[in-house]
Amino acid sequence: MEADWDEVGRIGLPPPGVRAVPTPVSAIAFDTKQELFWAGNEYGRITSFYGPELQKYTSFRAHPSSEGPVKQILLHGRGVISVASRSVHMSLRRGLAQWHISHDDMRDLRCMSYTSRGPSEILVAGCQSIMYKIDIEKGRILEEVSTDDHYTMMKRSHYICAATSTGSVNILDPSTLKSLRTWRAHTAWINDMDAQNKFLVTCGFSPRQQQNYMLDPLANVFDLKNLVQLPPIPFHAGAAFVRMHPRMSTTSVVVSQSGQMQVVDLMNPNTVNLRQANVSTYITALELAPSGEALALADGDCSIHLWGSPAKIHFADFSNPTEFEDSSAPPSSVDWTAETPLSSIGMPYYREQLLSAWPSHLTFEVGNPPPRVDPEVLISMTPADFGGYAPNPRKTRRNQVEDTRAASNIGAPLVAPKFLSEKAREAGIQNIDRRMSDVADVLGDASLSGITKAEVPVMYRNVEIKYSKFGVDDFDFRFYNKTNYSGLETHIANSYLNPLLQLMRFTPMLRSLALYHAATSCLTDPCLLCELGFLFDMLEKANGQNCQATNFLKSFSNVPRAGLMGILEESSPSGSLSGMIQLANRFLLEQISSDSRIISPGSSQLDETLATAALSNIHCIHCRNETVRPGGSYVTELAYPLKGKPLLRSSQPSFSQILKKSVESEQQTRGWCDKCRRYQQLSTKKAIQKIPHVLMINAAANTTEAKQLWTTPAWLPREIGIIIDAGHFYCYEGEDLRLRLLGGNQYITIYELVGMVADINSGERQKSHLVSIIDVRRFSDPPQAHAQWHLFNDFLVRSINQEDAFRFESSWKLPSILTFQVKQKGSAMDDSWKDKLDTSLLYEEFSFSQHHQTREARLLTRQSEAPGPQTLVAIDAEFVALQQEEIEIKADGTRETIRPSRLGLARVSVLRGSGIDESVPFIDDYIATNEPVVDYLTAFSGIRVGDLDPKHSSHKLVPLKVAYKKLWLLLNLGCVFVGHGLPKDFRTINIHVPRAQVLDTFDLFYIRSRQRRLSLRFLAWFLLKEDIQLETHDSIEDARTALRLYRKYEEFLDAGVLEAMLNDIYAKGREVGYKAPSAHKLEGGGDTGGRDTPPILQDSTSSRPSTPVRRGAGTGAAQRTPALTPGKGVYFASPLR
Repeated sequence: MEADWDEVGRIGLPPPGVRAVPTPVSAIAFDTKQELFWAGNEYGRITSFYGPELQKYTSFRAHPSSEGPVKQILLHGRGVISVASRSVHMSLRRGLAQWHISHDDMRDLRCMSYTSRGPSEILVAGCQSIMYKIDIEKGRILEEVSTDDHYTMMKRSHYICAATSTGSVNILDPSTLKSLRTWRAHTAWINDMDAQNKFLVTCGFSPRQQQNYMLDPLANVFDLKNLVQLPPIPFHAGAAFVRMHPRMSTTSVVVSQSGQMQVVDLMNPNTVNLRQANVSTYITALELAPSGEALALADGDCSIHLWGSPAKIHFADFSNPTEFEDSSAPPSSVDWTAETPLSSIGMPYYREQLLSAWPSHLTFEVGNPPPRVDPEVLISMTPADFGGYAPNPRKTRRNQVEDTRAASNIGAPLVAPKFLSEKAREAGIQNIDRRMSDVADVLGDASLSGITKAEVPVMYRNVEIKYSKFGVDDFDFRFYNKTNYSGLETHIANSYLNPLLQLMRFTPMLRSLALYHAATSCLTDPCLLCELGFLFDMLEKANGQNCQATNFLKSFSNVPRAGLMGILEESSPSGSLSGMIQLANRFLLEQISSDSRIISPGSSQLDETLATAALSNIHCIHCRNETVRPGGSYVTELAYPLKGKPLLRSSQPSFSQILKKSVESEQQTRGWCDKCRRYQQLSTKKAIQKIPHVLMINAAANTTEAKQLWTTPAWLPREIGIIIDAGHFYCYEGEDLRLRLLGGNQYITIYELVGMVADINSGERQKSHLVSIIDVRRFSDPPQAHAQWHLFNDFLVRSINQEDAFRFESSWKLPSILTFQVKQKGSAMDDSWKDKLDTSLLYEEFSFSQHHQTREARLLTRQSEAPGPQTLVAIDAEFVALQQEEIEIKADGTRETIRPSRLGLARVSVLRGSGIDESVPFIDDYIATNEPVVDYLTAFSGIRVGDLDPKHSSHKLVPLKVAYKKLWLLLNLGCVFVGHGLPKDFRTINIHVPRAQVLDTFDLFYIRSRQRRLSLRFLAWFLLKEDIQLETHDSIEDARTALRLYRKYEEFLDAGVLEAMLNDIYAKGREVGYKAPSAHKLEGGGDTGGRDTPPILQDSTSSRPSTPVRRGAGTGAAQRTPALTPGKGVYFASPLR
């Protein structure tokens, strides 16, 4: 409470009726979202007042007068919640009722509090044996909870602090509602209490002589962190009410019934600031505003006293504008006669939503339009006297009713395309690309011209992946992206980070840092800088194909500090995405800076690129003591003009002025002064030492003033110039920048905008989401001189013009993050990291399983087997299910996949593809996982329970990062991967291998016109005379089989009989249903059994299948040639005919 605090307003609570007498205030509360103050009376009526002047805003009856006074008022983002003795009520701030709950068992309710689910659920209790959990969104009782105590008030901090009617306080767990500790605060009852951070302070009554009850001359203090009692605060006037300061965690305000106010520090009770309220009766209630800049008292005269500093008083930090009624203009007079044509009277044009457009949660569909007659019925109808009759086409089931309303509803303009399998059936494969291109062209014609404030362009709206029975591979991603820049999929947890990851990827210096770090020997897990490098490399190699940030987001979720900061979707399900991504931006930059020091502890390259070097000068206003501390940061958060000051176009600050104020960050706070040995008012100002090459800026456009600035045309500059001089930060743009460059100022550094992350509010029927808008010209092939702005809306990517990119609307598009980079640093892409790959991991043994046994795999030798461009390697991988698919069964019995099953890499094997040791594995890693496995898929993976547990596994166990990095090194060394069905494996592993580096037998032995793919087992049975996968799959066996099939393919190609051979394979496949029967049934041989891994082939001519050479003209069809299949010991004939 500063020196200029005083009573700034006093108002009487309006009486309940026209001729009624005023009634005392029963409950008061400051609004947490708007500049409103709320009060309840003894008749269940709630009244609100606006601003420091306490102008009456709304007044409504929340509870029947028979239930008595309003016991408590709780503020929510959607409205106001109040509790009376027999009901709970929620209304909008404008007074419209949302829901009202009453119950026969509700007899004496007193208090309520939010639970562990935050603003979506409250706990209501009272002097009764039942408490209620209530869903705020739906307005219904979720659960009735029995309790042995009667509660009179509740406060929420880390726990729910519940005061009982006997003077005790129960510390309740917000999740389970179990009592963790009971504290006997007062011997009679508790009159008031408050909890903030880790402290709980109570005021109450105790019995005195002659059985009288008096207020205790102290306020009791309880430590909620350690659950122990602390020394009380003496207050000889009798502590009646108490509130903790919302900003200063150890400061509390204690008030007596006579109006004496004491501001005291809990850690230093001797430091007291006393004030006296001018009241003629007694105080009945106390409340402190969330901003800490206002205090309200209610007295026995039915009056409300407002205290604060006249110059600073406001109720809520970052408050939203309060909605007032519109002032309607008087209607203009119209000359009207009977002969006046109606067409001369124009219809009004509305640019905003009308009040008659009710919100979706208040509108209901009643009845159905009549169904339309099927065209087949009309064609075949036979006329009759009563009308006509026709055969029933039977397109619906018996007694099935058609949903005619669904057909008549107008859907969202951006409708998901048909599945690839559907297009193949309807139009033929040869026409798919043309039809998809036609539809995408229509989508590309959408622009922002003519878009009103209430409309959101199609390309900015939410995009959603649909799943068929073939999974996500059947979804047509190319419908949304026809560019060479890959988008990111959305069905992964925390994929709200996709726009920020795209922005970082297209920031050249940040991209180079991540890729150079990924190329080092770093094996730290989790290391977000490595994962960024892997992700950036995958996006570039994909060249427009859709990708997913699975591995990065998994590592991001595994960092403990991410959960504590509330930037995981599971910990903040209803949080603002714009606020979360700005917090995540700060967290990511700090984390990757820490990760970079693991490999190079003394390197300052990343700090030079991202960190603003500064010193904070902390000045004590009381004793003039000055302290200098490091004050650098990775993110600059924009600070806008104070609220309440209207911005005129002529006096609007420029972006450069706002940025200067934000970087230098001069502010006054209350803190500890070492010289005064107490908390004092401190002034802090930054002296800038050095500015980074990349400026990451959080827009923080939360206030009305900030939104007004961003919606100003051309307010965001394309380029800015920065000068650092004697600790001061100077910023220029536009004409000022041009003049300084013409003047030859050599100390100015030019920054240009790389891109931004924007928050898109698509309206009531769609949730808010994030997109990125980026200039990709540096990544064009070849690089372009002019800006090429692209919109990245998850997996929707399209080109937009600069005017659309720089246009903002307060109703649906506002910036969240901006990125500027030094202009001269981003002219060319640096790919020299590929020449500095640390490949030592490929030649070293790595395992942390306790019972690791030696297996068939043999490491590469650096001297003779170093992989390089065109080195052939065979690969196969096995997976386990980490999450089952989520399906929805509709009323008509059809199934729709909501979220596909999530697979995790369990084993990967890589074999030598040539040389003396061809088919010998050099990688056979089992991947340890700390996630619960819901299905080991043993029949398809060969993985059993315990194989992935370091304590019990006998296999070589490695972390996912080690296995992934080995494959990533082979990819960037230029190796060619041979396998069967590799795209799906690579997708699950989360790596992209260009087509030039893949030899897939799935495609080699395939006739496009047959539209039938052949399994590895069938090809091995037919071409190699081998029975594989008899019991389970084995990745070494599958990879070796694929390599041998590729060798067969080469032989067929060299002999010129590939086409005939393929026809022969498909002909045999039709005979046996494309399934491999056991060899002894077809040839009469004995049962050969199966092996986990087949033996290695010997390099001898007698053990290789022979392939006939192409005959000359006139020799007829190729003759059958016998061949001995290795590893089986049975003589078979070649399948060639």
